Amino acid sequence: MKSRLSVSIVTYNTDLNELGLCLRSLLSSLVEKIYIIDNSNKSYIAEFCRRVDKVVYIGNDNVGYGAGHNVAIRQSIMHADYHLVLNSDVRFDPAVLHSLVEYMDENLDVGQIQPKITYPDGELQYTVRMLPTPKDLIFRRFLPKRLVEKNDYRYLLKYANHNEEMNVPYHQGSFMMFRTEALRKIGLFDERFFMYPEDIDITRRMHRCYRTIYYPKVSIIHDHRAASYKSGRMLHIHIVNMIRYFNKWGWFIDNERREFNRRLTVYGQK
Repeated sequence: MKSRLSVSIVTYNTDLNELGLCLRSLLSSLVEKIYIIDNSNKSYIAEFCRRVDKVVYIGNDNVGYGAGHNVAIRQSIMHADYHLVLNSDVRFDPAVLHSLVEYMDENLDVGQIQPKITYPDGELQYTVRMLPTPKDLIFRRFLPKRLVEKNDYRYLLKYANHNEEMNVPYHQGSFMMFRTEALRKIGLFDERFFMYPEDIDITRRMHRCYRTIYYPKVSIIHDHRAASYKSGRMLHIHIVNMIRYFNKWGWFIDNERREFNRRLTVYGQK
């Protein structure tokens, strides 16, 4: 029996050209439903979605990234085998979906998977990472690049071979494919996080019970904008939600973080 895949994309005043390119990536027989959760609740997005096959449009208040995806996951978890959380600024060959689903069908201990992710020019994005300490995030955001390179080398797993599979406890949220059975076990996105650390939180919870795999045999393109580096409002949201994250998991004492990060040394750190 063919595996069933559902997809959710959270939009907010999203450009229709961008959304259209993303939806073309989902032209696969595996995809049963595509949920567009529009946190801006705009009529132009609703009208566009009505013309696209398999798309279910849900206008929504701006409840945040994870909470928006949860609206779709609560529906898809009842019928789909896998659920893909996707950004609208991502595009790829639809064959990528077949490769990832085939891998998860063959590896039942994998609860979550992410392909190699690149910038449009082909440069690698370091989207699978160690669980962050406060130092990792403060240094990266506020200190000059030359002063954080050594710390980034470790935190972003730059020492690892990104052409090989890795089991990593933090997947960046632009493309996260989940086994729905695993989501039923570990729970959905923590809606206390409006935006940013919800991907860290859900991956580490999944990593407790399943392998969370970086799978570089297929790749996708992500037009990463790093909004919090360009907008004071987004920076404020980022800081507030990272404080919530560390309040939940621990600022300086987080034994699980220490253990998960220690295991990552097998991928080549000296």
